[in-house]
Parts: sequence; structure tokens; C-alpha cells
Amino acid sequence: MSGHSKWSTIKRDKAITDSKRGNLFTKVSRLITVAAKQGGGDPNANAALRLAIDTAKEARMSKETIERAIQRGTGVGTEGAFDELVYEGYGPGGEAFYIKAITDNRNRTVAELRNIFNKAGGSLGAAGSTAYIFTPNPEEPTFMLEVTEDKKEKLNNLYDQLNENDDVQQVYVNFTL
Repeated sequence: MSGHSKWSTIKRDKAITDSKRGNLFTKVSRLITVAAKQGGGDPNANAALRLAIDTAKEARMSKETIERAIQRGTGVGTEGAFDELVYEGYGPGGEAFYIKAITDNRNRTVAELRNIFNKAGGSLGAAGSTAYIFTPNPEEPTFMLEVTEDKKEKLNNLYDQLNENDDVQQVYVNFTL
């Protein structure tokens, strides 16, 4: 029974839910901005933008927020420009990570990712260090690694921390999670 502290319980639960939703909105908004920047602001002529808008609608993002993201991408908005970047790294046992990110500050993003890898016992690699494993389709690496149960927990934590980063859009790995 919550008793007199029922509002405190609700407030904590709401804060967690709002934080997750805000992170999702940030990622989808950046995706829309980059799609609009690359192919124009018309969803009928830009398939990537149409897909990003559909993702935003599934996440229940407001129409105004979607339109602001499109305007930023087409140059109408006043905020900074976003860049699509690829980062590559290794887990604590040499497992490959291929990370797609959208950021407005490259230096901050690389520092955050390097910090996440270092804390997990891995390392951020140079450009091309793991790309050969993930080309042409990152979802189907050229080879997979077997991971023991004790390493699996560390790798899952690393994967989750990378996904929680606001700038990271997608993380690909060459082992089963």
C-alpha cells in the first residue's frame, strides 16, 4: 500500500516513462532532420523522410514537433545542423560493434562513446576497423562470434549503454545478444 506517498510513487514512475519517451523523441527527431536534409522536406518524394515520419507517429510524436524537425533539416529552423556518423569499436573480448549516430557535436559524441567503451573494458576503433565485418548489410555480419555466459552480461550492458546515448541511432554487433 502506498498510503500517503502515492503521489511520490506515481511521480517516480512518470519521470522514468517521460525520460524514455524523451530519448525516443530526440532520436526520431534527429532521424527526421537528417532525412529532410538529404532528400528534401516533401515526404511524398523522400522515402527516408516518410519512413522517419511513420516511426515518429508510432512513437506518438506531435505533428508540430515533426514539422519543426523537417524545417530544421530543410534549413528553415534556426538550430544547428546534424551529421550522420559511423563509429566502430571492440567489446572486452574483441567483439565488433558498428554504431550509426546522428549528432550536432562530433567531439562530444566521440568522447561519450569512448567513455562508454572504456568503462566496459572495450575500445573505440578507428574508421574501417570493423566495417569489413558489417558490409554490405550491417544487420548480417560476415561472421558471428560465440560468447560465453559470463561475457554475455557485460556485452549486454555495453550494448544497452550505447543504445541509451541520445546521439546513437543503431548499434550492430557480430554476436548474439
